Amino acid sequence: MSNFPVAPIGELFSLGKRVVDPSSRPKSFFLHHSLPSFDECGGPKEELGGEIDSQKFTLDRPCVLVSKLNPRISRVELVASVRSDGSEVASTEYMVLIPKGDLSQRIHLPFYANLFGSAVFRSKLVAVATGTTGSHTRVRPSEILKWLVVVPGLTGQRRVASILENVAAAERGIEKSIAKLRNVRRGALLASMEPVVSEKPAAGWARVPLKDIVPSAEYGISEALDGDARGVPVLRMNNIQNARIDADELRYCPVPVPSKLFLRRGDVLFNRTNSMEHIGKAAMWRDELPSATFASYLVRLIPDLQRVTPEYLVEWLMHPIVRQRVRSISTVAVQQVNVNPTRLRELEIDLPVDLAEQRRIVATLEACDEQIGREEEELNKLRELKQGLVDDLLSGRVTASGMEA
Repeated sequence: MSNFPVAPIGELFSLGKRVVDPSSRPKSFFLHHSLPSFDECGGPKEELGGEIDSQKFTLDRPCVLVSKLNPRISRVELVASVRSDGSEVASTEYMVLIPKGDLSQRIHLPFYANLFGSAVFRSKLVAVATGTTGSHTRVRPSEILKWLVVVPGLTGQRRVASILENVAAAERGIEKSIAKLRNVRRGALLASMEPVVSEKPAAGWARVPLKDIVPSAEYGISEALDGDARGVPVLRMNNIQNARIDADELRYCPVPVPSKLFLRRGDVLFNRTNSMEHIGKAAMWRDELPSATFASYLVRLIPDLQRVTPEYLVEWLMHPIVRQRVRSISTVAVQQVNVNPTRLRELEIDLPVDLAEQRRIVATLEACDEQIGREEEELNKLRELKQGLVDDLLSGRVTASGMEA
């Protein structure tokens, strides 16, 4: 039970409905709060009016923006201050929640921005969203105005928001650390595999067609899959993440699978078809499951272990320059691209002749991966803590010290 008074959202906020057509001022700059810009950078972008092709909400007061489109994705923006010249606008896919009455007396906006971004509130939005498909649903803004939310005193709102901001600051710090480590890893990859971009093979390195060291490339199964875990686990495109196998969100094959199509440790899986962004992703099978097979839109590359280690092969496939080469040999079909394994194996690979040197390169990169993994684990723990803290503080089940009821 909440320790705080409650009130309908509609008693605290009104919905902003004033619109403007930025294209009527094509050479003027607008600060545009859109879903794409939020997904890209977490906030608005400057855009010329001529680049904005439909009516937008005018933002003339501090407010909270809550996406009504596909609410399973959390998109909540705090707009603590706005431009005074009418050049700040928001997508009509947002609900513009403007505090009623005297802002300084009733509402601390960061508190309610956290509330509207909480898992509990998002789950309510998801429950009432309607649409023709599960991937394209919307919330009716008028419906949420009847929902009850907690109304702590202003001092309490500020204390909760301050606590949550401190946690968010720690979260941002870890995110920056991970980004820095990823840059370090990228630099180490480019430096250790510099012969990939050189005109001639380096001393101690070989440059050969991939087929010389990968004598076999095999398609996976084409059977219809289901969610029944009694079947054989099947790896799909989504199970290759950051050059590693992610064994979550599995599907299963309900019929017997030929023994030759079961994965063996050291097999390299290559994503041969998808969007241009995802084409060419690769990972090595490390016995993440007792047994598994793979879908036909993946290709299994079986390396000659006398000439190349599977780990090095994956690093080579994921090298930025090699990814570009893979894309250059892909063919475009309807809404996706495809790489023919035969053409893939015609690409030339640069690799140290000495397997020990291949292992040294991989060990350097894996040391970076381990450090990134530790940081990501800490980030996940912090996010779990934050979400629990958000739900407890915003519901009033737990109060900040000295909080007003």
